[in-house]
Amino acid sequence: MTRIVALGGTVNPGSSTEQALRLAGTIAAGEGAEVTVFGGEYCAALPHYRGPGYTTQMGAELVEAVRAADGLLVAAPGYHGTISGVVKNALDYLEDLARDERPYLDGRAVGLIATAFGDQASMSTLLTMRAITHALRGWPTPMGATIRTYQGMFSPDGECLDERARGQIELVGKQVVLGAKSFAAGRNLA
Repeated sequence: MTRIVALGGTVNPGSSTEQALRLAGTIAAGEGAEVTVFGGEYCAALPHYRGPGYTTQMGAELVEAVRAADGLLVAAPGYHGTISGVVKNALDYLEDLARDERPYLDGRAVGLIATAFGDQASMSTLLTMRAITHALRGWPTPMGATIRTYQGMFSPDGECLDERARGQIELVGKQVVLGAKSFAAGRNLA
């Protein structure tokens, strides 16, 4: 079974960022992956990594899920030209994978979704997410979604009503599974 961790969202329940993440996760599940979601509520509850109030048990569920994962989906909103602190802090918890046999995101496909109210903000957010993925030794999927959000983009049941955005999200969901399966097959041959 191909395992995908979906990570991201905002402090606002039902945000378009989290809806895009969950849609990509649904697509990945439709491609045969087992998907575990760590949404905005989970990420927002994490204390600053190794900061005041931090214990080694905090974020352990996320770290263990990523450790076992073949791939990740990461969705972040564009905040001031970069990713939100909530998503960045959650990614900081992956430092606990530094000394693993597969450190950080090594050998894992990573599908990226950047959301913002403007095209420029979503692109700079995507570029930041790609840089973080590379720094963590992950492999970004060829398609990275840049979603220009607006009120009513998603129906109350999570359907993306914007054809362009839906197409991007679906492609990211499919590519992360394809990449994850390819890496897993390579590890099995070694």
